[in-house]
Amino acid sequence: MPERNRWSVVVGLGLVVFMATLDATAVAIALPAIERGYGVTTTVTEWVVLGYLLPLIAVSLPAGRWLDGVGLRGAHVFATAGFGLSSLAAGLAPGIGWLVAARAVQGTFAGILFALGPMIATRVVRPEARGRAVGVITSLGPLGAVSGPVLGGLIVDGLGWPWIFYLNLPVCLAVILIGWAGLSPDRPLVPPGRTLLAEAVVLGAALVAGMLALSLAAGRHPAWLLLALAAVPPLIVWARMEGSRGTRALIRAPGVAGPLVTVMLISMAAAAVEFTVSFHLQRVAGLGPSAAGMTLLAFPAGMVPAGLLAGLLVDRWSAAGTARLGALVLAAGLALLVPLDATWSPAEVLWRLGIAGCGVGLTNGPAVTLVMTRAAGDLLGTAGAAQSLARQLGFAVAPALVTTVWAGYGYAPAGLRAAMLPVTAAAVLALVALARSRTARPAEDDLAARPSAADA
Repeated sequence: MPERNRWSVVVGLGLVVFMATLDATAVAIALPAIERGYGVTTTVTEWVVLGYLLPLIAVSLPAGRWLDGVGLRGAHVFATAGFGLSSLAAGLAPGIGWLVAARAVQGTFAGILFALGPMIATRVVRPEARGRAVGVITSLGPLGAVSGPVLGGLIVDGLGWPWIFYLNLPVCLAVILIGWAGLSPDRPLVPPGRTLLAEAVVLGAALVAGMLALSLAAGRHPAWLLLALAAVPPLIVWARMEGSRGTRALIRAPGVAGPLVTVMLISMAAAAVEFTVSFHLQRVAGLGPSAAGMTLLAFPAGMVPAGLLAGLLVDRWSAAGTARLGALVLAAGLALLVPLDATWSPAEVLWRLGIAGCGVGLTNGPAVTLVMTRAAGDLLGTAGAAQSLARQLGFAVAPALVTTVWAGYGYAPAGLRAAMLPVTAAAVLALVALARSRTARPAEDDLAARPSAADA
């Protein structure tokens, strides 16, 4: 147990997680400029995004297992420095091939950072502050995702697209210095073994097949089923590998599976509502991109303060109770958005988005806190990686879900309203998952009264 709360480490790591999440979405707005600059086709430039996301997700679980066996300070410096240097390489890339390669390295280090964030947050503060520490990480991360297109557009217009990457450098340097000063030396940093690399390759194969299946399913292409089936053999191979044992043990631990499912469902709902409402505002309500973007900012405006409040509620009340309250608020906000009336003014959409954003903020951090505090002490890295993977899968599924429903209505406005129904159902299912994930110990959710597994 730490003698004092090291908030500078928590905030610093939250900032680099914010930048890593921002890079996943901000680059999308820069793709036309990258396409013109390198003189390549749109099909090629798509790999600037995919080259980041695929390794990010593929390395999540292997990275978590690696983090379970290395020192936190060394891993913190290694991952942050790797992310910063690969960002520099991306900004300086002389051609599209170099850019995609740099993005792949950048995504790999981002995957490590996403697993490392909650792990460090639960280790550098006292038990009565863990909810707030995790809340900082889980609020800044999603904020990067939703603010990426807005900030990316400003950077591209004002400085040029390479600065999306260059701006990571001073942040990474500051975070390294903070981490070096705030984290005590512990176990040495050892390179990942061949088995970890093999796990990443196998999971990456399953991921590529699954992502392609989702893309084709949204367009109702019959080949999607074949690709979905192609993802099964790599998953079976991974399940038989030695490295999967920790993940299976984590999922079987009392009270862990429900919060993990909640993280995925809440992330899916958050991404889907922004996707759906964005199209509604521009195609149905007739707003321009700038006005639509400003309206959508109501979502993070509700999410961030609610996430910080959730951390306080976790520390003073209950993690599970706060998560259930958040899922209920999110379901209410999404239900209010279901009509998506063409006559609604931006203000009428805005306050509904604000309620939904509050629901996400109140649910996300407490659900991650439950995962981290219910995990065994030697599986904290795996737990951090599992929640990161659950979140990324939710973000990946959301556009395919909305597009599939919308396509069934011939891309008419009624299809957007219909798509809000399964999105709302996701929040209800999250509430059910939380209600069914109670542990056998009655004091499980009183985080301030007990040490976590990290202190055992």
